[in-house]
Amino acid sequence: MDDLITFSITVFTGFFAITNPISNMTVFLSLTQGADNRTKQDINKRANIIAFIIVLVFVLLGKFIFELFNISIPAFKITGGILIFYIGFDMLQSKQSSIKSIKNVHIDENIAVSPLAIPILAGPGTIVTSMNFVSNVEPVQIIIVIAIFGFMSLLTYFTFRLSNLIVRLVGYNVISVIGKIMGLIIAIIGTGMIIEGIKLSFDLITN
Repeated sequence: MDDLITFSITVFTGFFAITNPISNMTVFLSLTQGADNRTKQDINKRANIIAFIIVLVFVLLGKFIFELFNISIPAFKITGGILIFYIGFDMLQSKQSSIKSIKNVHIDENIAVSPLAIPILAGPGTIVTSMNFVSNVEPVQIIIVIAIFGFMSLLTYFTFRLSNLIVRLVGYNVISVIGKIMGLIIAIIGTGMIIEGIKLSFDLITN
């Protein structure tokens, strides 16, 4: 039971850092600027549902994808760790990750699919993180990962829904600081994945 609690906390921390609802809230506001409230909420709902489905597919089919493309778990962890570290490093440098670069987006409900759901909410970092959590684990842990990401999708939905109020109360400076903290956490998660992948490659994992 203690192992499952520790695993759940790790999964929640990882998803919260990589999806970063507070930081992504400002992206949502910029994408939907000028739209009426009903359109904003439609985009919000669709984006989070689509993001959840995308991650769900990769969580459930992760092992099949590994076998289909002959991907080893150590190689996945090292490559995924490098990618996640890069995203976190960009956030620490106050740069918008190129993976989340947005230019010349029109107010259209299609932005719920791209770029909001893909790649902002369910981008490479989120997919890599979710697949890392379910690689070589028991079914109960897979269920935990799905449930926690579902909770994160709900949290993101309500954060976006209350985005105007939150920005007025908190301010962009505080949101920027939160983004840097999340960037540090993401970079640490990426480094941990790289170390774990190297240990697996050279059979350095000990019980």
